Amino acid sequence: MPIPRNASTIDRRLLRDDVYGRLRDAIVDGVFAPGEQLRDVELAAWLGVSRTPVREALLRLSEAGLVIAQPGRSTMVSPLDVRDLRDARDVVAAMHEVAVREAVPVLTPAELDTMRAANERFRAAVEAGDVDTAVRADDELHGVLVAAAGNRALAAVLEQFTPVLRRAERLRFASLDGAASVARHEQLIRLCAAREAGEAAAVAFDIWHSLPARNEPAGEGT
Repeated sequence: MPIPRNASTIDRRLLRDDVYGRLRDAIVDGVFAPGEQLRDVELAAWLGVSRTPVREALLRLSEAGLVIAQPGRSTMVSPLDVRDLRDARDVVAAMHEVAVREAVPVLTPAELDTMRAANERFRAAVEAGDVDTAVRADDELHGVLVAAAGNRALAAVLEQFTPVLRRAERLRFASLDGAASVARHEQLIRLCAAREAGEAAAVAFDIWHSLPARNEPAGEGT
């Protein structure tokens, strides 16, 4: 398994969540490719931690569908399975619909401004072909609504299943489909500002549910 050379080590005092986050992001970003074997000894050396938090992180990643773990044997990065993508897409779309419905009545002008600024960064990143920045801006925009909803159960479900979609979503943001996402974001923000909770929730659902699983026609992106 090739280990990236340019990664900084994690402070040993940090919690296992940081190890999980680093491994999750490496899978989503394509540092570790689908089908690649992951060895806890090498991962621990890369991150500068013991094998215990790595093993715990791999179990969590297995539950999220990002790795296939065989206890006592090998662990590998999951392939982009069409069924897994569809299942995750349905769940994530439904959670964002609920988040928007709960968030709209309590959104502040400052939070709406944060969403607008995130969409402008998203627009610039898509036009520049900067997928990493586009994903971060997209996360920030939708994250405003999730945070405003204040539903911890909803947030936990999204934390588990959104990374499954991110691998497919990165492909969209690298294509012309990413440009259509800007207009959808603008529509969502406009409806949120108008306190049209039902219509905004429907748009949020469509934004996420339109993300295609492999071999499906592309719709309008997130």
